[in-house]
Amino acid sequence: MSEVAVVDACQRDGAGGSPTAVLDDVPFTDEERCRIPTELGTSHAVFLRATGIERRRPAYTLRFFTAQDELPACGHGTVAALAVLAVREGGDHDYRAVLRTAHRSFDGRASRNGDGLTASFDPGPVSLRSAGGPELRAVVGGLGLTEDAVAGDACVASNGRPRLLLPIRSRAALAELTPDLTLLRAACDRYGLLGCYAYSPPDRHGRAAARMFAPSIGVPEDIANANSTACLAAHAAGFGTYRLAVDMGDHLGSPSTITATVHRDRTGHRIRVGGQAAIVRTVMR
Repeated sequence: MSEVAVVDACQRDGAGGSPTAVLDDVPFTDEERCRIPTELGTSHAVFLRATGIERRRPAYTLRFFTAQDELPACGHGTVAALAVLAVREGGDHDYRAVLRTAHRSFDGRASRNGDGLTASFDPGPVSLRSAGGPELRAVVGGLGLTEDAVAGDACVASNGRPRLLLPIRSRAALAELTPDLTLLRAACDRYGLLGCYAYSPPDRHGRAAARMFAPSIGVPEDIANANSTACLAAHAAGFGTYRLAVDMGDHLGSPSTITATVHRDRTGHRIRVGGQAAIVRTVMR
């Protein structure tokens, strides 16, 4: 029997968030790992494996699964994993760990915030390029938009897998999106995109809204997507915005907020992304 924690990751004001299953990795098959999100009603499951001590901190390998496949990374899944690890550690001090995914290792931390926790991590470097005309038209068509609904320059961003960042003229227009998921999946598959992160331009305080559509990985719409928000932070830093709070999940009835900050050092921009999280139930399976 394995204990599974269901974590609401990237909550807004202590509610909502993206339900995520977190459990210790055991000799499951990948097919069994893919079944867990469906069994527990979550979009993703995160599997933890302790690997000892690294840089004087506990170290863990993380694997991420949807009902369809394994993912190389998952931002809100990382937030959920950090919340579980911090609760296991106990105490009132900040928790820090070294986390390893398929392609990189990085720092993660969590601190207590009332009854919940706030977790953040280093999402790694982000590459940006302008979106090409054909890929932009294909994705915009899949969203049921015309190009004049786009509020600025779209770009393709990647911190592991490329996704289209698409600015929409207002929160209201963003809320009205009704994508054709079959067309959108075909467009994303054709151009090698993880999905489309449509967002309203940040206000002067860095507040924005976003919706992430990723039918190619079995997630029609994500309640919270931290890695794409990190990509937006890298893009926004080029226009002088270094701190973001992005609202997601409202259309799905589960309001979420992801925060991201950008700091410049001698090696370039460094990003931290995260959000509030709380363990809402545990089950045995």
